[in-house]
Amino acid sequence: MDIATLAGSSWICALALCAVLGDAFLPFIPSGTLVILAVLKTAQIDGAPVLLGLGVATASFLGDLLLLQLARRGAPMVNRRLEHRPKLAASVARVQHALDSRTTRAAAVMVVVARFVPAGRTILDLAIGHSPAHPHRFLRWSALAAMIWAAYIVTLGWLNSHWFDTAWLSLVVSCTAATAVSTAIARIVRRNRRIPLG
Repeated sequence: MDIATLAGSSWICALALCAVLGDAFLPFIPSGTLVILAVLKTAQIDGAPVLLGLGVATASFLGDLLLLQLARRGAPMVNRRLEHRPKLAASVARVQHALDSRTTRAAAVMVVVARFVPAGRTILDLAIGHSPAHPHRFLRWSALAAMIWAAYIVTLGWLNSHWFDTAWLSLVVSCTAATAVSTAIARIVRRNRRIPLG
């Protein structure tokens, strides 16, 4: 592999990691698409998918931790966002109440499921950040959710890079599959009132 290809791969990987870190704050960032693109760019490099998966999981967890800490400290940017978006504030209040009233196992399931629901990660982090309970018990579940999502999205891109001959087809199929999975999980969540992320 030449230097130019390696440099291009490094650039897209860095962009993907920044997107994963940032989509805790801005859930409209296409972090999953960028991770899949990074996987496709590095699929032929030995060990790259594993390293990318570890990087994605770490970035995802750090994004959660940062937003959670900002919410707990009452950061003005977080408070303004909740004040100007009543639907978001209502969702955060519902999730906070649900987390406080759930068993440990049910709360852990909520944290993992939130990773696959559009904007679920943001709502969950804000809810935990505003909860009077100490957030440390949620951090291990957040780390688990980050690892599960990273393994899922990287594996999806890697498998499609080997199943299809062209990169653009691999990207389209991977992104379509990821969107279908997120949509299906979001519908299940909306129907299941025990997981109030929708």
